Amino acid sequence: MANDKILDGKEVARSVTERLKHQVQFLKNHRINSKLVVILVGNDPASRIYVRRKGKACEQLSISSETIFLPENIKEKELISKIEELNHDPATNGILVQLPLPPQIDEKKIIELIDPTKDVDCFHPVNIGRLVSGHPYVLPCTPAGILEILKYYRIDTEGKHAVVLGRSNIVGKPMANMLLQKNPSANATVTVVHSRSKHIASLTSDADILIAAIGKAHFVNSEMVKEGSVVIDVGINRVEADTEKGYRLVGDVDFESVLPKVSKITPVPGGVGPMTIAMLMQNTLTAVATQNGILLPQ
Repeated sequence: MANDKILDGKEVARSVTERLKHQVQFLKNHRINSKLVVILVGNDPASRIYVRRKGKACEQLSISSETIFLPENIKEKELISKIEELNHDPATNGILVQLPLPPQIDEKKIIELIDPTKDVDCFHPVNIGRLVSGHPYVLPCTPAGILEILKYYRIDTEGKHAVVLGRSNIVGKPMANMLLQKNPSANATVTVVHSRSKHIASLTSDADILIAAIGKAHFVNSEMVKEGSVVIDVGINRVEADTEKGYRLVGDVDFESVLPKVSKITPVPGGVGPMTIAMLMQNTLTAVATQNGILLPQ
């Protein structure tokens, strides 16, 4: 998009990918290979698309990848056995179990079973604890991608009022924690707004930086944003449309109504989405380097 208000996630992802290529070569110079293993249970179409994109990203960077396809009706003990096998496999550096899992599987148990040093999603309680304490091992992919976008476009967060709309374990909670950390890319004053918050519009309209991750199409309208603010739209929602697929993707923000009012905004698609996979690749290489006792060049 030509509009100078647009925060182009594809452009930032390309920049990150160039950095990662140098890191992959650095590891190869040390005779260290990298491998990510993704486990996909069932046939959820959206999950298959995400997994395919992750495989392509690995291929682009010459990172070895493997996708293990398991049936929808798999027993929990069989999935546990597979993860334990990967935990003990020295050739496997990163393990990612694609969520959601079918109802017979306890997601919490599965996440906690993954070796924290191979947890490239940063879902394990040990890694969440490291994040909250300000000493992260890896970073949650989507929040990390958002910070990369802000950094790339030189959007200052220090002392700014950042409002995070949503409190999921994947985006909302870690995003809030990352924004309030003591470092130049954070140091924000953070408010978390959720489904039980009162006077939501008055809270969001006070934000210098608004991060919308509530999972409701076009939830944020122009009356809910501050003049000149920065809006990051994490939502990916399908709405009916007269297209070949019968739908189109929209964010949590009503883009057309909000655009004239803000200084910067991410589009959907093409905003945060490309960054999530780029940061997964970064986490994989960080895990490889840490497991081999070396530091990656930045």
